[in-house]
Amino acid sequence: MRAILTPDVAVNTGIVLLKPGRDLIPMFRERVLVCTMPRDMSHLPSGLINDSSQPLLDEPTLKAFFGDTRVIDAAGGLENHDAWAQKICTCQYQEKDSYHHQHYTTLRTESGSLCLCYSCDNYCRSNGLPGILETVAAGNLARWIIESACTQMGLGQDHQMTLPELCWWACLKGVIDLIPESHARRVLRMHKPVADTGPMPEADITPSRSAQEMVQEAAEVVKQILTIRIDPESPQTFMARPKRLRWSNEKYTRWVKAQPCACCHKPADDPHHIIGHGQGGMGTKAHDLFVIPLCRAHHDELHRDPTVFEDNHGSQLELLVRFLDHSIAVGVVG
Repeated sequence: MRAILTPDVAVNTGIVLLKPGRDLIPMFRERVLVCTMPRDMSHLPSGLINDSSQPLLDEPTLKAFFGDTRVIDAAGGLENHDAWAQKICTCQYQEKDSYHHQHYTTLRTESGSLCLCYSCDNYCRSNGLPGILETVAAGNLARWIIESACTQMGLGQDHQMTLPELCWWACLKGVIDLIPESHARRVLRMHKPVADTGPMPEADITPSRSAQEMVQEAAEVVKQILTIRIDPESPQTFMARPKRLRWSNEKYTRWVKAQPCACCHKPADDPHHIIGHGQGGMGTKAHDLFVIPLCRAHHDELHRDPTVFEDNHGSQLELLVRFLDHSIAVGVVG
């Protein structure tokens, strides 16, 4: 068990008093670990908190986010959640003095999936699901979504996910609009809104945008700009001497121009199309996919002498591969 308690300190006697309440008394039957309050949990009220190392599980206002079908589908779907719950391998219906079968199964509820032994599964299906198990199922669903998000972003299942990381995952998966307003304000470091009371002149009214709207607007920047389509039976593939088609995409080159320079990481000025290496011959130009962001100084340096440029900054092909890897990793190319 874990809990947040407010101490009453008697400085002169060196005694600290705690009032845990009847529900938390069992945690004091043994030695307990005392630590300072983590900053990301300072807003939580006193009382019992989740046993998991994931602080986001203690956010009650995120319950609707984790329970939304779009978020569940983004994490992998209910079938994968059932498989995750099956791996718990312990009956989650811990009724006192109840019999537990040695084999386990999953029970899907309105709030999520549970791991139950055969005996408790039959009991719950026959007599209805106790309310406490709906809370456990909702916790299972939230924990699975967090673990799936960490895995999808290459952070590892044991990574302690933060709220900005959750927003980043929601952005990549197209569910950023479901993040609650209060959490969007925390990510943007905005103060809590203060409600105006009493009469006030119309000239003093200063309308402000919601934090949720601002987060969604920021998410538009990282939405997929380019989607690759494969056509193995294009008409040109059936021609003996197919005419070369140049691929162009102004939206992608405009995004490339807004990225840092591939050489000095300062703001870029131009999307440079690769020259040499079989690209950019007489009367032709490389595809818009084969571009890297360059500032004006490095762009001019490259066109003055490509050989000297590549001696100083590396091959254009190497810079291109690095930039394409970045474009795919942040979801711009999908």
